[in-house]
Amino acid sequence: MGKNLDLPSTKPYLIRAIHQWCTDNGFTPYLAVTVDARTRVPMEHVRDGQIVLNVGYEATGRLELGNELITFQARFGGVARDLLVPIGNVAAIYAKENGAGMAFEAQTAVLGETDSGGTPPGDGRQPEPPKTPPPAGRPKLQRVK
Repeated sequence: MGKNLDLPSTKPYLIRAIHQWCTDNGFTPYLAVTVDARTRVPMEHVRDGQIVLNVGYEATGRLELGNELITFQARFGGVARDLLVPIGNVAAIYAKENGAGMAFEAQTAVLGETDSGGTPPGDGRQPEPPKTPPPAGRPKLQRVK
C-alpha cells in the first residue's frame, strides 16, 4: 500500500463546509486572518497582525474559496478592494451571530523567511495562541471539541 503523504490539506474543505453551514443557517461567515507579506488586505484595518473579514455572499463579490487561496472583492469605506488570503493564513472561520465555527493552527512563517539552516522558523512545536484578549464588542470564537 502507498503512503498518503501527498494528500491535500483538509483545511480548505473545512473552510468551505463551515462557510456553507453559516450560509445555509442564515449566519454571517467571518474569517480571522493572520496577515503577512502573502496576504492582500486593507492594511489600515489590520490590528496586531490580524484582520477579521466578513465573507458572506452579501458582503463580497467574486468570492472564490479555493484550495490554496481565498479571493474576493469587498468594500471598505465605500471603495471596492480586491482581497487575497492564502489558506494557510486563515486562523478561524466562524458565524458572527453565535461564534460557532472552527479555529486552525496558526502558520507564522513569513514567505521566504528561514533560519540559518535553511528551514522555516520554529522548532517543529505547535505555536502558542496569542495571549491578547479580543477587542470588546467583537464576536468570540468558541472551540467545540
